[in-house]
Amino acid sequence: MEPASADASQQRRADALRRAEMASSGARRDADAAQVLIDDFVRQAQARGVAPEPLRATLNGGGTAKTGLEGWYVNAARTLAIGTDGAWYRLVAPGGLAARLRGVTIQPSPPSRSVMPGGRDGESGDLTDFLARRLAQG
Repeated sequence: MEPASADASQQRRADALRRAEMASSGARRDADAAQVLIDDFVRQAQARGVAPEPLRATLNGGGTAKTGLEGWYVNAARTLAIGTDGAWYRLVAPGGLAARLRGVTIQPSPPSRSVMPGGRDGESGDLTDFLARRLAQG
């Protein structure tokens, strides 16, 4: 490789790394801001007596499965929820009959202030709106 070509390649790599770091930093800021909203939601739900319920995951193979978690669903499809631990859960999992019988383990996901961007009307929007709607439902 010629020296000028090597320098250009190094510069492209450095630029790509810088862009990735900026995107990661932006995602962390978004998750931190969303977590503040979620923590406030949990406090309000508890103060208003909005009872948590057992959370079930929607299985890719059809049906639902128990998760061992409790919390509040925040969307109509019941695929997004906030646990009583203040964690954000995406309640979709692989599995079929065995998962339906045994249950599934769901790990928390980093939250975002945008719920399902690019989804259909009513399925996507600002996290604040979803949380306010859930509190209003009681």
